Amino acid sequence: MTGEARSELWNPSVENLPREALQALQLERLQRQVTYNCERSAVHRHKFDEVGAHPKDIRSFADFARIPLMTKDEHRQRQEESLRQHGSPIALMGCAPADEIVRINATSGTTGVPTLYTLTAHDVAIVNEMHARKYWRTGIRPGHTMIQALSLSMFTGGLPLSQGIMHLGACVVPVGIEGGTKRVIDLIALTRPQAIIATPSFGQYLIEEAPRQAGRPAHELGLRYFFCAGEGGGGDADVRHALAEGFGAKVYDHTGGGHAFHGISCDRADEVEGAMHFVSEDHCLLELVDPKARTPIELAEGAIGEMVFTFLDWRGGPFMRYALGDLLQVWTKPCPCGKPGIRFKILGRTDDMLTVKGMNVYPQAIAGVIARFRPQLTGVFRIRLDRPGPIVQPPLRLRVEHAGLAPRALATLEQQLMQTFRADLRISPVFEWLLPGAIPREAGKTRLVEVVPT
Repeated sequence: MTGEARSELWNPSVENLPREALQALQLERLQRQVTYNCERSAVHRHKFDEVGAHPKDIRSFADFARIPLMTKDEHRQRQEESLRQHGSPIALMGCAPADEIVRINATSGTTGVPTLYTLTAHDVAIVNEMHARKYWRTGIRPGHTMIQALSLSMFTGGLPLSQGIMHLGACVVPVGIEGGTKRVIDLIALTRPQAIIATPSFGQYLIEEAPRQAGRPAHELGLRYFFCAGEGGGGDADVRHALAEGFGAKVYDHTGGGHAFHGISCDRADEVEGAMHFVSEDHCLLELVDPKARTPIELAEGAIGEMVFTFLDWRGGPFMRYALGDLLQVWTKPCPCGKPGIRFKILGRTDDMLTVKGMNVYPQAIAGVIARFRPQLTGVFRIRLDRPGPIVQPPLRLRVEHAGLAPRALATLEQQLMQTFRADLRISPVFEWLLPGAIPREAGKTRLVEVVPT
């Protein structure tokens, strides 16, 4: 599919499908997919066997909701088992024969062994389509140049993202953050891109560093679009506003790398705090479940639950009822922007959640509070724990950079900050105040939690 210049959608005939027609397409593809999965993968077949089901029994989405979930931990266990038994990490989970697999992507592996995504040429074409849908909605067109300042090493936002941009017809500069900040700045100066794709924390760091390393402020670099990826933060209004002001650019949050779950925010994202349009429903079935009980939660306006997804029309290593560990909120009413698709916001990871005096707190929620107090704060902070969570022995300790404030001004700021934390998150943290630059910047995904045993 090639997007029409006059259309705001890359593939309007599919993206504009009425809800009932879309759900009928999903069910048709789901029924074909589960048959394919069970015929070709013992792991998927075992999921049906656990509840005495057969692919032919899937006549509705409710029938499918009976099939047990797959988790990342189980996925890694199956990879290890597959290596031991077959000498290949993908033999048990994969469905396509080895001679049809053309790419293997991996998660970042920051919390353990990377989990692998296997794709055939058919699957790569689906991923390319989803990337094109996202960027086309924001105004990216052939003739635009995009700096890709994310990790390029096996990351799902690496090569798959590059190929998706090329599929749209735009030009990608896959500089990667492995080469450092100066290389990113140098290539911006050389290639004059309209857009940059980076983590929000790297974007904020680039705003700080541009005057020193580029000799001019970030808003003079010529960037018209900033696409947040790779970490939380792009869904927070204050973070987006800081990036928009710093670069003089439109800011979008988006998600989806080398797999079938993709979404992107719109120009009205602030009206539903940081929500992204789900652009890949024809290739990905989304469910919500209770994070503890794992019981289904209806996809209704404002519903919150753990994300579960199933790839549709996928041949390599299709994920089926896969619980990735992300907590989502969804909105089903039409968006004021007029573009189609239900919307969602990633609230945090279930395995990142901290519990302080019985209150559940996500690091990204803390980052949202900190961001509101820019420019008095730099926005850089770390949560300091003496042992791994989720249970935190109170008080919660935060190391926070201020912008060089005098003691009296800092005391006033701390009081205001404490009031906000108590009102919004119902916690009373203890602050360790640091001067600007005291906390090392990370060009890649920023880890907000530090565990330092006492």
